[in-house]
Amino acid sequence: MAHRGKSIRLALLALAGLIAPGLGLALDRVDFDLRGGDKALAGALRNASLLGGLETNGQSDPRDVLSAALADYGRLLDALYAAGHYGGVINILIDGKEAAGIAAFAVPDRISRVTVRVEPGPQFRFNTARVAPLPRESRPVAGFERGAPARSTTIRSAVEAGVSDWRDAGHAKADVAGQRLVANHPNATLDADIRLAPGPLVRFGALRQTNPSAVRAERIARIAGLPTGETFSPDTLDRVANRLRRTGAFASVALSEADDLGPGDSMDIDLALADQKPRRFGFGAEISSLEGATLSGFWLHRNLFGGAERFRVDAEVSGIDGTIAGMDASLSARLDVPAAFGTDTDAFVFASVAYQDEPAYRLLQGGGTVGVHRYFTDRLEGEIGAAYRYTITDDDLGTRRFSMVSLPAELTWDGRNDALDPSRGAFINAEVEPFHDLEGGAWGARGWLDARAYRGFGDDDRFVFAGRALVGSVVGAGAAAVPPDYLFFSGGGGSVRGFPYQSLGIDLGGGTIVGGRAFLGLSGELRYRVSETFGAAAFVDAGHLGADKFFDASSNWQVGAGVGLRYYTGIGPVRLDVALPVSGPGGAGVQFYVGIGQSF
Repeated sequence: MAHRGKSIRLALLALAGLIAPGLGLALDRVDFDLRGGDKALAGALRNASLLGGLETNGQSDPRDVLSAALADYGRLLDALYAAGHYGGVINILIDGKEAAGIAAFAVPDRISRVTVRVEPGPQFRFNTARVAPLPRESRPVAGFERGAPARSTTIRSAVEAGVSDWRDAGHAKADVAGQRLVANHPNATLDADIRLAPGPLVRFGALRQTNPSAVRAERIARIAGLPTGETFSPDTLDRVANRLRRTGAFASVALSEADDLGPGDSMDIDLALADQKPRRFGFGAEISSLEGATLSGFWLHRNLFGGAERFRVDAEVSGIDGTIAGMDASLSARLDVPAAFGTDTDAFVFASVAYQDEPAYRLLQGGGTVGVHRYFTDRLEGEIGAAYRYTITDDDLGTRRFSMVSLPAELTWDGRNDALDPSRGAFINAEVEPFHDLEGGAWGARGWLDARAYRGFGDDDRFVFAGRALVGSVVGAGAAAVPPDYLFFSGGGGSVRGFPYQSLGIDLGGGTIVGGRAFLGLSGELRYRVSETFGAAAFVDAGHLGADKFFDASSNWQVGAGVGLRYYTGIGPVRLDVALPVSGPGGAGVQFYVGIGQSF
């Protein structure tokens, strides 16, 4: 590769900054003259150039222009190589004079026009494309083959893939041993022959903490779970870091591999930690036209006993100034102990008290749960516990008391790309809770499934279709034998927008309304991001309630529809939805919903 003119050392350019008078006037224009090539190459060259950015930003100081021009020789050369052009010529003319020929002590007082002229020459193709040796599991890199365009980025990708494959196979010190890159200009071909040195099969050594932490060192090692003695794996190293991050006790977690191998080709791992502030608090708010306002807050300690134990207290008051029921209040506390029963198995203790004044019932309850939480993969986790709660209820069936023992279990798979504003992926949450009422003797089980899917369309997923299905069922015990919050109702922001909260229940006759033992909910929402700040949505919700099974004689549907506005912030979109009832009983005109995050 060649360019016309002389190269200039950056040190002399810095000296020129002291000598030049700094009387620069406006830079009138920057012209790009590509003599050959296509639109894609022209775009790549423009994007690589610093001079174009100076023009866009209105920078005109001659020293800045000259500095950008000198840097552009290398940047444009890299862009040509990335496109497979190895015989190009680059000229950068400052008011007609080659930039590389301007003396550092003679920077002009004024620069009005810069011309970037590039003759890319022919696109080279691979004659030889070889990276070796490779492990058996390696897969060919697309485009790295004889006859394909000889892009430098393709060569780099092939080398990186080869090294990565060896590391995945346990050879942590794999590296490039040598390379032969020869360009044949008459034939416009390139020979790329890269030799790799896999190095020995490496095993994990010790985890070495390099700085102090408020979390005890033995607890850090237990949570991290570095498998000392096992074959090295980059994925395993990522999981070690993620285990420490998910505790919330650390602001940053950095793992680095030792430079030298130890006995038996073992490799120690250095760990650098920065502690997170131990305490945190927050609050939230949501409002609905009929359900009223909801205020919530929490207090959190990330390292309660020095072992990264997470203790959180939540409080919520809802139904404030609502028109369909009284106020609800709840207070709960949860303690999570990471790695209590193994690297990926935490223990937890949960306690709560709550008062609910709902349209269909009132209840006062308190109870607690002890259990374990298991992380199966980065996306799949679950928990199971033993729970007890005592409930006093008042509804159309009268005042009742329940003393419930249960085994709640939950499994969650989260494949969304963003929890608050997803555009791709899916989410599934499944719950089951076998129970026994010590007061009334009833046996049964409650199940719940929440499945969501997201698909983005257009540039940067500007359009997103979101779908949701909800399925709930109570089996064994009858409706009168379980607390009313075990049953299902339809209507409201969590099920069918456009209808008041719990506006659809099961009519037993004589004005007696209870919840159903079977519920099916379906939602579809089309979201459109108008700009970086605002978005819009259109949605349809449907809910089906059955007394004892999904489609029995007393079952009924609600269908609502509406539109929404989204205001995007750094913590997720602020949501305003306006909905109307379409069909089904319980409608009461226009409903408004405001919250943070998408509706689902």
